[in-house]
Amino acid sequence: MGNASEDIELICIIVNFGMASKLIKSAKHYGVSGGTVTLGKGTVNNRILNFLGLSDVRKEIVLMMADKDTAVQALEKMNKEFALNKPNHGVLFTTSICAVIGTRSIKCQDIKSKRGADNIMYHAITIIVDKGKAEDVIDAATQAGSKGGTIINGRGSGIHETKKLFLMDIEPEKEIVIILSEVDATEAIVSSIRTHLKIDEPGNGIIFIQDVNKTYGVYK
Repeated sequence: MGNASEDIELICIIVNFGMASKLIKSAKHYGVSGGTVTLGKGTVNNRILNFLGLSDVRKEIVLMMADKDTAVQALEKMNKEFALNKPNHGVLFTTSICAVIGTRSIKCQDIKSKRGADNIMYHAITIIVDKGKAEDVIDAATQAGSKGGTIINGRGSGIHETKKLFLMDIEPEKEIVIILSEVDATEAIVSSIRTHLKIDEPGNGIIFIQDVNKTYGVYK
């Protein structure tokens, strides 16, 4: 990464269990420095999978960061390598990051004005709720037109351990739901979740929405 004003992309790839290490190895080959893997499960309804009792498919979620040029080039090559544009091979999307704090700090300049010119087609809706409520989130979203989502368990290794996500404590009994939504459908989906889960009441959860820059494997 060159300087403090470059655009930074968060790359999120959701694939079937066992694929994450291959994706990270490939990403490193194409210039992405590395990533983080967490476990989840898919919720997309499929009659055949339901009949076989396999509707809750185990998923791996890979999170990586790279400057925008590197991300675009790497994802084009990875899409060809892993055929993510084919049904059920995975879902990939990127969002913009305005600050990265770790080995060094990066801040993007005037990101709002830059993004205003983009043709945003999808949003990434992230919902954090108490354990056991994730399926209710999916049900509420589905009623508003969502095609499904991915559920992540926000568990620590010890009973007193907590994790941080966007400055919110994620205790062992929390679940995180990620839903990709067409922009025109986002308001209805979020409204349905807010109503059914009573999100506006203290302690019932949090929702945040991000613009999605690029997607692979997303079908209407």
